[in-house]
Amino acid sequence: MVASLQPLIVLSFLSLFISSSAAQTSFRPKALVLAVTKDVSASTPQYVTKIKQRTPLVPVKLTVDLGGGYFWVNCEEGYASSTSKPSRCGSAQCSLFGLYGCSGDKICGRSPSNTVTGVSTYGDIHADVVSVNSTDGNTPGRVVSVPNTLFICGSKVVQNGLASGVTGMAGLGRTKVSLPSQFASAFSFPRKFAICLSSSTMTDGVMFFGDGPYNLNKDVSKVLTFTPLITNPVSTAPSAFLGEPSVEYFIGVKSIRISDKNVPLNTTLLSIDRNGIGGTKISTVNPYTIMETTIYKAVSEAFVKALGAPTVAPVAPFGTCFATKDISFSRMGPAVPTINLVLQNEEVVWNIIGANSMVQFNDINVICLGFVDAGSSPSAAQVGFVAGGSHPMTSITIGAHQLENNLLQFDLAASRLGFRSLFLEVTNCANFNFTSSARI
Repeated sequence: MVASLQPLIVLSFLSLFISSSAAQTSFRPKALVLAVTKDVSASTPQYVTKIKQRTPLVPVKLTVDLGGGYFWVNCEEGYASSTSKPSRCGSAQCSLFGLYGCSGDKICGRSPSNTVTGVSTYGDIHADVVSVNSTDGNTPGRVVSVPNTLFICGSKVVQNGLASGVTGMAGLGRTKVSLPSQFASAFSFPRKFAICLSSSTMTDGVMFFGDGPYNLNKDVSKVLTFTPLITNPVSTAPSAFLGEPSVEYFIGVKSIRISDKNVPLNTTLLSIDRNGIGGTKISTVNPYTIMETTIYKAVSEAFVKALGAPTVAPVAPFGTCFATKDISFSRMGPAVPTINLVLQNEEVVWNIIGANSMVQFNDINVICLGFVDAGSSPSAAQVGFVAGGSHPMTSITIGAHQLENNLLQFDLAASRLGFRSLFLEVTNCANFNFTSSARI
């Protein structure tokens, strides 16, 4: 149990702790790379990566959590390492987590959260060796180690619900101890990372830590469109301390267009209010985009009208479906109206084409709009019950299906998102060359 809370201690550089160990070698990579696999072994699709951790090194499978603040693994079952070290209360390592708990044996801790199931527990903070491939942006390079990578010890109960063989989560969120921040500090490369999810379970997508090039048959880092990242002042995590901001990635959607016509919306829902409610975030643990009820209904009605095809009985969890025979197909996927998320101005638009907007059920010849009704927006009186109820705290959560075969670059230093549909580049997220023998 948590015995006491330590105050937030602001450190200027995470590298004070990590990079001294990484600097034992003269080789400093410009970027790191990990493969990302679409895994359908759990109740919903998850995107899984693999690192090596501990001494001796062992492969560790992790569910990728774009908005997760921390890297955590199950230490309760089979965790053995001669280099694992607990972080002592009051240390620099603990302060990097902001507010934290302190156990009776003076080891600091936070709550590792399974953002797929919403389950959280308390866990001690440790440091241990992590090993990943470097890259020049074209192929995997030599393997490098970060000896003091910070993580939280989870348990079996918080691991439940993750994909087969997965024992933790790779948090990529806006904290000093997410994997992008720790890797950037260890090797002094830019605080940027990019993720590209494959739509197929047979081919791997890719994550880059550091700046481009990001070569997917061409350098996609050169063709990105940028929009600011927005901070939600209220945490949206399953478990957080009072007063902590969200560490998830929010963007400023101003309006939605379908077939060049504005969808009629209550636009106040697109902004984040003082209670942290509203806005638009991006998620890899939500398999599909979820929308507050009034937004979902408006988008669905406008889409059906623009498509001009009859609807059929819906297939859960979707509410708007069509017969496959009524939809034509092209290189860009189903030939349906593009859904345009208008960002900071009319010139900056995230285009959701048919390949990302539709979900096909071949066994029953049905194809559905891949958005899900999340329920109505909570009132101020319901704010404290959002996590456990049917009310969405965030108005729009852009889910993983809508991210597939899009390259997303998160520039943490400049607080901006770069994005590009690879259909426009006649390539896809499976086109990184992982054939190098150096791959872990």
